[in-house]
Amino acid sequence: MQYRFQWDPIKAQRNLEKHGVSFREAEGVFSDPMALTIFDEEHSLVEERWITLGVISSGQYLLVVHTIDEDANVLDVRIISARRATKQEIRCYEEED
Repeated sequence: MQYRFQWDPIKAQRNLEKHGVSFREAEGVFSDPMALTIFDEEHSLVEERWITLGVISSGQYLLVVHTIDEDANVLDVRIISARRATKQEIRCYEEED
């Protein structure tokens, strides 16, 4: 499956300032074959939101909130936020491994 990423540039800048993680870096989570993705029911009243936890090439664990829209063989991923994973989230990831 191929991915196509998009995001709001203003939101991306705010995310970088707040969390120190760029949305470009966050794209790397989707290359992690062990990434965990769950439906974010609590925040899906207006649109379906998903949470993906994975490791990027630098070895950092990131948690990414996003939407997904499937178009033929391409997944359109709109990144909403990205941050470093907490210790508890990292444990969940490692226990799934």
